[in-house]
Amino acid sequence: MGVRVIDRVHANAKRLSASKKIVGAMMVAFTLVSCGKSEQQAGQPAGGQALPVTVLPLEPTSVPVSAEAVAQTEGAREVEIRPRVGGILLKRLYEEGSPVKEGQVLFQIDPVPYQIALEQAKAQLAQAQAKIAQTQREAGRLKGLLESNSISQREYDNAVSDDDVAKAALLQSQASVREAELNLSYTKVTAPVGGVSGRFQFSEGALVSANDSLLTTVVQLSPIWVRFSLSDNELQQLGGSVTEKTVKKITLKLPDGSEYSENGKLNFAASQIDPALGTQQLRATFTNADKKLLPGQFVRAKVVVGERDGVFLVPQVAVMNSQQGRFVYIVDENNQAAVRPVVTGDWIGRDWVILKGLNAGEKVVIDNLIKIRPGAPLQPHPAAEQGEAPASEPQKSAGKASSKLA
Repeated sequence: MGVRVIDRVHANAKRLSASKKIVGAMMVAFTLVSCGKSEQQAGQPAGGQALPVTVLPLEPTSVPVSAEAVAQTEGAREVEIRPRVGGILLKRLYEEGSPVKEGQVLFQIDPVPYQIALEQAKAQLAQAQAKIAQTQREAGRLKGLLESNSISQREYDNAVSDDDVAKAALLQSQASVREAELNLSYTKVTAPVGGVSGRFQFSEGALVSANDSLLTTVVQLSPIWVRFSLSDNELQQLGGSVTEKTVKKITLKLPDGSEYSENGKLNFAASQIDPALGTQQLRATFTNADKKLLPGQFVRAKVVVGERDGVFLVPQVAVMNSQQGRFVYIVDENNQAAVRPVVTGDWIGRDWVILKGLNAGEKVVIDNLIKIRPGAPLQPHPAAEQGEAPASEPQKSAGKASSKLA
């Protein structure tokens, strides 16, 4: 009997422990459900409560009709410096990478061989001058003998021919002297244009060949050219092919994102579309007085051909995407959310250009977008009042949604 009583006591204790566990699990589940409902109520207003949102009243404005493309700078004049005469390169007379002026001497080639050639040419010129003096005297003497019939006509004609040959030899000697003087001047290699010098490709004492050896380069920086191209679709946005008459201005955006201070002018537009790339080749010129632009830089060129009136600027975070296209939320006359499909253009700063779909005076919602549903009641307030209101949980959520959309 004692054993049976003890077994019954143990069984009752086990049943009591199991019941306590079940009750504890039910209490935990009830607590989790209650917390979930509380969080849901805190994150979203009740069915009849309006959601506070920031709105932007729409006003029509004008934006430039433009297209932007990747471009590359190049010197308006890029000259290769090559010697016109061969010889030993004695000395470099400029600092590599420094600005040089037009006509400045850059290199000195050994002039001694060309000085000797000039002296030889002058000696031949003197010989030709002496020869022509002799032939002239002979022709004059024989002319008198011919008049007295002391010599034949043939002898006189030979004397005249010798004088003509001497005159031709004199002209040849004079040309040889000028050529020798020119070659001697070419031993000083000068810069044909002003600009920035390049790296010296040889070393002093090297043997260079006439018209063959590349010594260095000189690039003209002011003005500077910018080459770029626009696709067929971009040209259609601008109203057709670009010409010097249709372009109003060209601006540049530097690699660091800043705007270049000067505007450029279009100085070349291809007369046809490149069939391989489907683009129109273009080139603009910039004064570049501050020498801020260097050849070979990659920049972004923006071509402006006019202005488009009656459009709206909406922050990028307010424009959302769906399978049917882009849309925004507006506040209707009943302070409810309404979906409005829009047609967008380009970006201007942080705003979308809205071409179609909106009307002046409408209010576009620009925050709390992730919580809005069509027909939901809204409590709109202007953007200027947003900084005065204390930060709330819906505003924090709107910030997260904006960062995702951006």
